[in-house]
Amino acid sequence: MYTTLISVTQLKDLLGSGQPCMVFDCSFELGKPLIGDQQYRQSHIAGAVRADLDQHLSAAKGAADAASGGRHPLPSREAFATWLGSIGFHNQIQAVVYDRQGVNYCGRLWWMLKWAGHESAAVLDGGLQAWLASGGAVESGVAVPGAAVKFSLTEAKTALRTVTQVAAKLGRPEQSLIDARGAPRFRGEVEPLDPVAGHIPGALNRPFGQNFDPDGRFKPAQQLRAEFDALLGQRDPSSVVHHCGSGVSAVPNIIAMEVAGLGRSALYAGSWSEWCSDVTRPVAQG
Repeated sequence: MYTTLISVTQLKDLLGSGQPCMVFDCSFELGKPLIGDQQYRQSHIAGAVRADLDQHLSAAKGAADAASGGRHPLPSREAFATWLGSIGFHNQIQAVVYDRQGVNYCGRLWWMLKWAGHESAAVLDGGLQAWLASGGAVESGVAVPGAAVKFSLTEAKTALRTVTQVAAKLGRPEQSLIDARGAPRFRGEVEPLDPVAGHIPGALNRPFGQNFDPDGRFKPAQQLRAEFDALLGQRDPSSVVHHCGSGVSAVPNIIAMEVAGLGRSALYAGSWSEWCSDVTRPVAQG
């Protein structure tokens, strides 16, 4: 079972072993939401199934059963399980997720699978670029999903925090917020997506791209551990709640902390886009 990262070599061995495995291409471009589908159709890991942030990994805007707020609200666990079953994904399959955008988007599916109770989910370290560099097989077009099956929800293996929960513990030592957005957005110098610039008061800033080496792979565990220890200081790693703009690019920080041996910390999925939608909530800048 692979639960955090899987290397290109390990994925090749897995695919050749006959063990049930489904690979997901989660490529996406925030400013051009149709580009991900085009990229997938042009080239993807042979047999990979499409998982689109807007179509499959988010609830419709205003959906009554959405599990979070924000710009990319989570679908309900039940709706997500229905989609998984519809593409032939069942509870005994190893999931491998990747994108070509530096783990910016595939981490969302990794987290959602854990949320649905499915521990056998891993991110392809280095993404499509690493696969291509190794000579891995690719194809174009659209992979045909398997016959529909039933995916059964089990106890969530990751923690979801709501805006109410985050607000209730604001400034208290039992909650340490980490914001994964770029430093200029965190400081409130620019805001290209949301109506208010700044960050949740007391939050620490770790842009998610800091988790990777120049080749796009996660940094070694010891290096990640040292960096998070320096960021947190005396704060308890178990108190960490991650967020970003809409609960997507925060996930690489969650994965990095787990790789570093600091446990699996919580996600505030509504993130800044939900927080700043209410003018009564405090905002910090600088």
